[in-house]
Amino acid sequence: MKHKKHRIFDLIKNQMSMSVIVKLLVFLVLNANVVQAQETSTYDIKVTISGLDNNKGRLLVGLYNSEESFLDTRFQSIITEISNKTGQLVFKDIPEGIYAVSFIHDENGNGKMDTNFLGIPKEDYGCSNNARGTMGPPKWKDAKFELKQSDKIIDIKL
Repeated sequence: MKHKKHRIFDLIKNQMSMSVIVKLLVFLVLNANVVQAQETSTYDIKVTISGLDNNKGRLLVGLYNSEESFLDTRFQSIITEISNKTGQLVFKDIPEGIYAVSFIHDENGNGKMDTNFLGIPKEDYGCSNNARGTMGPPKWKDAKFELKQSDKIIDIKL
C-alpha cells in the first residue's frame, strides 16, 4: 500500500509540474509579445509641398525606406489634392528608420511623370531635403532623413 501512495503522489506531483510549466510558458509568450509591441515605436511623417505652378491635377507622393528602392519601389504612397499651389499629407504609423520622400505633380492625371523627347520632366517633382539631381534624378544620400523618437515634418519647396 505504501508503494501505491508514492506512485499517486508522484503522478500528482508530475501533473502539477506540467501545469506550472504550461502556465509559465503561456506567461512568457504573452509577456514577450507585449514587450515587442512596446519596443516597436511608430511615428507620423507630415509632408508639405509648396511652390507648385498651379492647382491642376494631384500630387503622387512616395515614401521610400532604402537606397535600393529609392524612386523605384515605394514603401508607402499617397495621392493628394492641391490647394493654393500646396499639397499636404501624412504618412501614419511609420516605424523608426531611414526614409526619403519624393513626389510628382501629375497635372494631367495620367499617373506618371511626363517628360519631353530628351527625358527632361515637364511636370514638377521634388524630394525630401529639397534634394535635386544634376544630370539625373536626386540621390538617396541627399534626400534621406531619420525618423526616430518623434513625428517628422518634411517641407518640400519648389
